[in-house]
Amino acid sequence: MNLLIIEDEPELSRNISSYLLQSLYTCETAATFSTAKERLDSNQYDCIILDINLPGGSGLELLRQLKNKQQSDGVLIISAKNSLNDKVEGLELGADDYLVKPFHMAELSARVGAIIRRRAFEGNNILVLGLLTVDLVAKAARTDSGDLNLTRKEYELLVYFASNKNRVITKESIVDHLWESSVQMTDTYDFIYSHIKNLRKKLSDAGCPSYIKSVYGMGYKFSIG
Repeated sequence: MNLLIIEDEPELSRNISSYLLQSLYTCETAATFSTAKERLDSNQYDCIILDINLPGGSGLELLRQLKNKQQSDGVLIISAKNSLNDKVEGLELGADDYLVKPFHMAELSARVGAIIRRRAFEGNNILVLGLLTVDLVAKAARTDSGDLNLTRKEYELLVYFASNKNRVITKESIVDHLWESSVQMTDTYDFIYSHIKNLRKKLSDAGCPSYIKSVYGMGYKFSIG
């Protein structure tokens, strides 16, 4: 799951990123209005953690622009201002939740997870995908044969496929979603093939049919049918 943290306080931004990385999220950061706008114009995220007061502009304006483009990114506003007007305006503009500073990182992580589940998985914590069960809270996958020993990227890849079940996903989309924008791309995409190959093998060894299908010239599709 790919997150964007829009926060101008360096220490808080680092603390949020560090904590969420432990929960297997991929985190990008932006400290100013202009940097955040560049990120939002070129990428989509599972959830955006958005401060209202930013150098160069308002977080609420970024939210307004995001929703005007009808992007589906989840948004959690964080603000030191416990203002009812700001809270109402943010929610009316399309934010999913609002958290007042200071807050506990565990609560922030729980709210981010809830937003992602509501948007991608209809609020479910447990996904049943054929013979495969994915626990989004424990961040684990299992079959009747036992738990799958997945790496962080293999788990993220599996959840990304599950959130786009029966849709064709390009290699470019996988890179944009699961790796930070700073990753230097190559023409071969060998690292993508390696992760998919390893995930397929672990699913097969656990008794799952070939859920991840190659779509020639286009990418991949996760289908249990």
